[in-house]
Amino acid sequence: MTDILQDRLGPAGDRFYAELMAAQRALSNEEAQRFNARLILLMANAIGDGETLSALIREAARHKA
Repeated sequence: MTDILQDRLGPAGDRFYAELMAAQRALSNEEAQRFNARLILLMANAIGDGETLSALIREAARHKA
């Protein structure tokens, strides 16, 4: 398993965030939730490692706010 907290995007992280926000700008809250669910499933498939995915879920759950 890789270090899930290591920054692998660097400056590209800001571009990704901007693109993510732009993709949801015109969506309703419900549409944005469906978009995020689809994106999460696509990213999970791209990661393709169950241990890493479980670690990511645990890490995200630690930050509920």
